[in-house]
Amino acid sequence: MKNDRDLIEQYEAYLRIEKNYSDYTVLNYIRDIEDFASFISTQGFGSLASIQKGNIPRYYLSNLTNRGFSRSSIARKLSSIRGFYLYLYRKGIIKENVFSEIEAPKRNRTLPKFLYQNEIEKILASIETKTATGKRDLAIMEILYGSGIRVSELCNLKITDIDFSNQMLLVFGKGHKERYVPLSTKAVEALKAYLYLGRPQLELKNELNKPDKLFLNHLGGNLTPRGVRVILNNIMDKASETLHISPHMLRHTFASHLLDGGADLRSVQEMLGHAHLSSTQIYTHVSSEQLKRAYMQNHPRQKKEKSK
Repeated sequence: MKNDRDLIEQYEAYLRIEKNYSDYTVLNYIRDIEDFASFISTQGFGSLASIQKGNIPRYYLSNLTNRGFSRSSIARKLSSIRGFYLYLYRKGIIKENVFSEIEAPKRNRTLPKFLYQNEIEKILASIETKTATGKRDLAIMEILYGSGIRVSELCNLKITDIDFSNQMLLVFGKGHKERYVPLSTKAVEALKAYLYLGRPQLELKNELNKPDKLFLNHLGGNLTPRGVRVILNNIMDKASETLHISPHMLRHTFASHLLDGGADLRSVQEMLGHAHLSSTQIYTHVSSEQLKRAYMQNHPRQKKEKSK
């Protein structure tokens, strides 16, 4: 029987080659499995392939709770481990899937945070575009808000993925699935300014290693998701003392504003790259909250109640 390290490496290769998962996704899956392997080893429960159905999975869930993990983190870890054991079972490495009947704790469902249109306009107007990095930052903001793509998808964009004539962007999402998303007129303008006037200046700082991605950092290398978060933090330091944004918050804002404008749920699902409609439906709840807030602030009957 293979040892734990061999099994984990075999599963990692499966995720990369057959499932075509991104490096980030694979890394998180493997970390979760390694954490469980460390737990059963420390507790003297045996190896990954030798444990039997019983209380060990529940002991592990209890251990995660005691270590302070949130319900959503525990659910994610359990999903990773469950997938690993399903793989072992299908390969005939184990005779039964010891995690098949273990249920994850129910997640606390929270509404996505989003920005109002006036807040977005204020942030965009605060970006200084006289410099190369300023032109880049505006293009990043316009794409994240105007197309709703993930930060990892943004960082993987290449110049050849832009179709200016049709105002479309070719995006490679989770599992390397391709989809086209529209580019707003403002995003096209910002992108052209960055490509023709900003990017060449950044590229000069890294002449030895020609970067292949669309967005570059201040040293001329490929921009990373962490770098994007730093850029957004710097923008917010100048734009507002109270507002805080993240790449995913801009994605939430994109979806919420589309639905408020009358877009149908299926179209928004396609643009976001959601595999399941249920992932997109949470934004309808956000829109409901916005409707309620608009009513509370503007309906005559409500105003009368507030003035009493």
